[in-house]
Formats: sequence, structure tokens, C-alpha cells
Amino acid sequence: MNTPARATAVPYPATRDVQRFIDAHPLSALQIRVVVLCLLIVAIDGIDIGLAAYIAPSVRREWGLSIAELSPVFVSGLVGMMVGSLIFGPLADRWGRRPVLIASVAFFGVATLATLLIGNVLGLSVLRFVCGMGIGGATPTAATLTAEYAPERRRLSIITIMLCGNSLGSALGGVIASQVISRFGWQAMLVVGGAVPIALLPALWFGLPESMRFLALRRPDTQPMLRALARRIAGSRGDAAPGDDVVFVATEREVTRASVRQLLSPACARGTLLLWTTFFMGLMVLFLMANWLPTILTAAGASMRAASLTTALWSVGGTCGGLLLGQAMDRFPPHRVLALAYTAACVLIFMVGRVYATPALLAPIVFLAGFCISGSQVGINGLAAEFYPTAVRATGVAWATGIGRIGSMLGSALGGYLLAARLPYATLFAATCIPMLIAALCMSAMRQRDAGPSGNLSFNITDQRKS
Repeated sequence: MNTPARATAVPYPATRDVQRFIDAHPLSALQIRVVVLCLLIVAIDGIDIGLAAYIAPSVRREWGLSIAELSPVFVSGLVGMMVGSLIFGPLADRWGRRPVLIASVAFFGVATLATLLIGNVLGLSVLRFVCGMGIGGATPTAATLTAEYAPERRRLSIITIMLCGNSLGSALGGVIASQVISRFGWQAMLVVGGAVPIALLPALWFGLPESMRFLALRRPDTQPMLRALARRIAGSRGDAAPGDDVVFVATEREVTRASVRQLLSPACARGTLLLWTTFFMGLMVLFLMANWLPTILTAAGASMRAASLTTALWSVGGTCGGLLLGQAMDRFPPHRVLALAYTAACVLIFMVGRVYATPALLAPIVFLAGFCISGSQVGINGLAAEFYPTAVRATGVAWATGIGRIGSMLGSALGGYLLAARLPYATLFAATCIPMLIAALCMSAMRQRDAGPSGNLSFNITDQRKS
């Protein structure tokens, strides 16, 4: 008598959520490499962003320009950053973080070198616009990629550490400018600003992976690549390495087409608008100070070397501020940490207007002002990267940055206008306190639920913290 054969159960492939897998492991060499490469990208961004400010006094003197005639050079670069943010962000959500990052770096490296061929304000402004487009695409995409390789428990601090590369690069640019311009001319700074990003391209091409969350959400046919990346994160823990039957997923509500309408959906409209306003006000002040501080100091009697080094102190303060504020934002409600920093910035900017002619007092106050203002900008970038889910994260960060770039354009143009109007410096700096006060109020107005309910377009960034 034949016994009926038992049906053999066919096991379904195990599914693993990408973020939970990352959260379950310590930081691996792969994740550290992503952070370091992204830090280098934004550091080079910092050098290039500050480049126009550092060469401005020399260009103005050599070409016989007034302050008003020099303003388009600053503004055009910032317009390019805004355009680049709005273009490259959605492209990163559609095509991937890696190709957009590499293209952005190549874009601004080539444009900076091409500036060497220009001998007039119009040409310089056009190429600063093109360069700005690349910079505008690189920084928010780097923040997005870093966020998606970071464990959730340490995400804000890791993002802020990476974004500190921007102020670190700006500080390094100031030190380089103080040595290079006086010896080799301002054109040598363009060589530095263009050659360094191009030299980084091979490391990015061979060493920068695509986001696992992006691959799981947008490209389900890349499971072998996902498993390979996961094994590198698991490292020597062979028991935790995924087998060939594992399918990685991104368990969040999928948005098939990232758009600004989703950023303004009822789930996250309030938080988005508060972020946009804070970005606008923060970058307005940051770029007014970063672009015009060397010119203000040289007009007040400082040497080019002293002005560059003092401006570098601003950036060093921003690096320290980004690191310490990032740690504080992981321990306390991040919006409250930023509100406090913006409030302190109001006081410090006011003091800069009182002591600008006294180097012994100016240096520490500029350092502390950079700590609060540039450090807060690093922090708000980290907050924005935490705020949005994978499907719209690059778009969300890019739009926040793009809105901020409008503020940076206004700040740069306003700085030139106020200087051309020969307003007392004390009045100029007192007026600059107003945007910082608005930014502080926006962060104070942010509530725990503004971080977004889990399962909607955004998720709760303060679910582990008391509001």
C-alpha cells in the first residue's frame, strides 16, 4: 500500500528591514567610509563656498570694483546653489544618491577651474552660478546618504559630524587663503578650489556605495547588491550576516513620486514650514557674515591675512558648534537645543558690531558667533534629514536647503547694499540679529508632533525624548 507523499513546505524568503538591520549592528568600516567621504565632499563645498569671500578684496582692488559691483558674484553663486538644490534633490530620489553626488562634485570642480579663464565680473558671476549648482546638489545629497547609513540611535550626531566638514572646509579655506593669496595671487585659490574636488572623484567612484534604503525602496531587483552591502555591515559577525534567501525591504509608506506637495501634506506641513523659515533666516545671516566679514575687517584697517584668519575662526567655531550641538540634539529635544543656540547668536552678533575694531575682543566673539550660527546650520540640516522618510528625504532636505539659499542670496545682497550705504557697522550687525531671533522663535514653536507621525510622510524624531 502506497503512502501518500507529504507535501514539502517551501519556505518563503526571510525579509529584513534595512533600517532595523543597520540599527542591530555597530558601525562598520563601510558606514565609516560613507561618513568620511561625505564629510570630504562637504568640506570641499565649504572651501568653495568661502572662496568668493576670500578672493573678493583682491579682485575688487585688482579690477577696480566698488562693493556694489562685486555683489553679483556672491549672489549668482547662491542662486546657483538654490537651483542646484531644487534640481539635484529630486534627481537623487529618482536616480540614486551616489550618481548625483559624483556628478555634483565633478560639476563644481570643473566650473571652479574654468573661472581661471575669466577676466570680468559677468563671466565670474556666470561661472559662480554654475559652480553653485554643483555645491547646491552635493551637500543635501551627502546629508541624505549619511542619514540612510546611520543607526537611528546615533543618526543626528553622525549627520552633524559629517556636516561639520562644511565649516571645517571653510576654516581651512581661510587658512589657505591667508598664505596663498599674498604669495601667489587670488587665482591660486581657484586652482585649489577646482583641483581638490576633481582629485576626490576616483575615491567617490570606487568607494561610495548607493543607499541601501534607496535600493530596497526603489530598485527591488538589486537584492544581491543589498545582501553584499549587508554582509559588509555585519562584518566578522558571521551569524548575523544575511543568507542568499533574505529579501531586504524598506518598511515605510512608499511615495511613488517625490514632490513638494508631499512635503506640504497635512502630516508634515507645519514642521516643513518651520524648517523652511529657519533655513531661510539662518542662511541669510550665515552668508551675510561669511561673504562680507573679510571686506568689513579690511575696510576697518585689518590686513588681508588678519581678516582671513579671523573669518577662519568663524568657521572653526562652526565646526565645534556642529559637533557639540549634534551631541546635545541626540540627548535633548533638538528643536529646543537649536532655539537656544539661535538666541545666543543674537547676542553675539550684536557684540561683533561693538568690538569689530578691537582684535583681542573680536576673535573670541567671532569664534562663538560661528559656534552658534554655523553650528546651528549644521544642526538644522541634521534635523531636516531626520524629518523625512527615504522616499522624499533627498527632496525634503534639498527643498529646505533651496529655500535657505533664497535667504543666503538676500543676505549677501543685503550685506553689499548696507555696506554701500555706509551704515555704521554697529547698526548693520544689530539689524542682523533680527533673522536670528525669528529662527529661534521658529524652533521654539516646533512641537513634538511636528516631527511627523510614524507611518506618514515623516516620522517622529523626538519619540525618545521629552518634548
